[in-house]
Amino acid sequence: MTAQTDTQGSVTTVYKVSGMSCGHCEGSVSGEISGLPDVSSVKAVASTGEVTVVSAAPLDDEAVRAAVDEAGFELVGQA
Repeated sequence: MTAQTDTQGSVTTVYKVSGMSCGHCEGSVSGEISGLPDVSSVKAVASTGEVTVVSAAPLDDEAVRAAVDEAGFELVGQA
């Protein structure tokens, strides 16, 4: 269930988030996850429900879940 890849000192993880339906949703989720330590980029795609996160180290799933909850959506798991 993990979709993590390590690339030159960074980790890319793809999460599945339910409830996103528009660009505003994408921005809310991206903004909350961007605030987590070690996150260097976030790309949310409402049409697929996927959120791609690049970070310096693997992220704590509960921290990601809390950030997604704060944005008003539900973390389903990793893609």
